[in-house]
Amino acid sequence: MVFISTRGEEKVTGAQAIVQGIAKDGGLFVPEKFPAVSAEELESMLSMDYPERAAFVLHKYLDEYDREELLAALKKAYAQFEDGDAAPLVRVENGMYMLELFHGPTCAFKDMALTVLPYLLRKGCDLCGIKENILILVATSGDTGKAALEGFKDAEGIKIMVFYPDDGVSKMQKLQMCTQEGENVNVVAVRGNFDDCQTGVKKIFASDDCKAKLKEKGYLLSSANSINFGRLAPQICYYFSAYCDLVTSDQIRMGDKVNFTVPTGNFGNILAGYYAKRMGLPIGTLVCASNKNNVLTDFWAKGVYDTKRPFHKTMSPSMDILVSSNLERLIFELSGRDASLTKTRMQALSASGKYSVRPEELKAYKAEFYAGCTNEADTVDCMYEFFEEYGYPMDTHTGVAMHVAQQYEEMIEKDPAAEKRPMVVVSTASPYKFPQDVLYALTGNDVKDSFKGIKRINLLTAMKVPESLKAIRYKPIRFKQVTSPEKMFDEVLKFV
Repeated sequence: MVFISTRGEEKVTGAQAIVQGIAKDGGLFVPEKFPAVSAEELESMLSMDYPERAAFVLHKYLDEYDREELLAALKKAYAQFEDGDAAPLVRVENGMYMLELFHGPTCAFKDMALTVLPYLLRKGCDLCGIKENILILVATSGDTGKAALEGFKDAEGIKIMVFYPDDGVSKMQKLQMCTQEGENVNVVAVRGNFDDCQTGVKKIFASDDCKAKLKEKGYLLSSANSINFGRLAPQICYYFSAYCDLVTSDQIRMGDKVNFTVPTGNFGNILAGYYAKRMGLPIGTLVCASNKNNVLTDFWAKGVYDTKRPFHKTMSPSMDILVSSNLERLIFELSGRDASLTKTRMQALSASGKYSVRPEELKAYKAEFYAGCTNEADTVDCMYEFFEEYGYPMDTHTGVAMHVAQQYEEMIEKDPAAEKRPMVVVSTASPYKFPQDVLYALTGNDVKDSFKGIKRINLLTAMKVPESLKAIRYKPIRFKQVTSPEKMFDEVLKFV
């Protein structure tokens, strides 16, 4: 399959798209056309296990990769997940389901892709004939960083460097990153928020001077953020798997439409759902859930994407984002794949912090998505009430998603013409990754120590504590460096 840039100036193979991470014109790679999954093919996926389903979907995009080798890599990746099921679907009540994506090595949904990406990147280099070492740069709002570090630790011919916002991640997320093992890893805090980290990484990718200096040292740049199609593609797979699980458990009939609610920051997770829908999966509405940083909700309401607004630090830090990079891919699609217009809008975003879409485009957005947001108090109430009613603890990001899902369901109930469909809420992290905030939501009690919070949640819920989080308590802090956004490339040069 051929991939093109959203800004129109490059055309590459899937392997090249993964190795480069971002197009030379600053755009993001998208498939030249969406591969179709027929009703018969979807039927055939019902009897497959998760790695087999994932290999089936991924190979539709990455057809130059050997199918059997890809399946073997996926089996190896998902064998790292607890209890042998990478993406279990849990029925909460009639018509409401949780898609649990937090059973991997770092207890967040990023593991679904980042346990696979090292293979995709290394094999991509082989397919492209690339012999140089690879330097992966990552900007993280908390979860991507740890998942990428864990996925690439001690990988041959690869170094990985993660930038995270100082005071912009949870204590547990920070501990996970700063205690990371591996000889090829580095972690640096940035004075600022996630958008500062992401902008800094993008500037390095866009700079010919930076790339030339790295090439002198024998390194090519690549990305593990969801701007890289190799990060996005594995996320498409769990939408297909969740649908198949609904069919095989007799919750729906094949062909019935299903809604998904997704807690949204950089827009990659929910975009994967849109891609699944474009491939033929019977998805109804994709519900985009935001926290107090509700730039996406306002965009869906007004057709204006405006980042000139206060930035809020919340208890769902992985969603504390004002520049949702993957939205560029959707902008491209719903503009009629107008690369020139997409480029103009992204330039306006960079220059003025805002852009707008046409009324007919906004109508298309609203036909595919519903966007809603919630505040801290309502999220806490939702987490508490849900636990009281169903005995199901959720992390803060999933709490945001659940509250917005309930908003959407209430709206649908009031509309006699609206079609009622099953709702799958995408649960993106273990409650134990945010123990202090989760404990407060469930009990009203504050605790300063994260590990005391974990212990109390365990006593309250009897939910199993992930082994990887238990082990952090005794690991030494390896990374303490803090820098400014302007000095990020200086840290990169020190590392290589």
